[in-house]
Amino acid sequence: MGARYEIRFSGSGGQGMILAGIIMAEAASIYGDKNAVQSQSYGPESRGGASKAEVIISAQPIDYPKATAIDCMLAMTQEACTKYHKDIKADGILLIDSDEVKDVPKGNFKLKSFPIIATASAELGKTIVANIISLGMITELTGAVTHEAIEKAVLSRVPAAFLDLNKKALQIGFEKARELK
Repeated sequence: MGARYEIRFSGSGGQGMILAGIIMAEAASIYGDKNAVQSQSYGPESRGGASKAEVIISAQPIDYPKATAIDCMLAMTQEACTKYHKDIKADGILLIDSDEVKDVPKGNFKLKSFPIIATASAELGKTIVANIISLGMITELTGAVTHEAIEKAVLSRVPAAFLDLNKKALQIGFEKARELK
């Protein structure tokens, strides 16, 4: 990871992309030894419209809080992929939900394709943890934060009744990303 690492989580309102961004930033800054800033944007229709959260992680102070050259982007929907993929760096990573994104954009990035939502449903019985699976995948693919830091950040954000479910979702993300490397 270079001096500044930019991650974009994108999908549809209600898929937990904003929460994923917050968790990633907390993993870097609270549970890791890096600086992080997080920003978010979503359409007026908070559920259903394209939404994104961006996280900048750096060992140095962050002098500009907006993402301009994306190192890794998650696209959970076609609309979000089409709308937000344009500033992925050459050799950056585009991680798509393969069931949702069929019109894959062209670019000098590494494409990683996986049925994230379907896996959440099939392996855990709950699509609501697809964002946590994606956090595990991004952590494994990028090394932007440690496994320990992301786990602490996830577990600090979920209700006690859902700790095991989210821990399992994160582990699935780590494992599935290893298969994509």
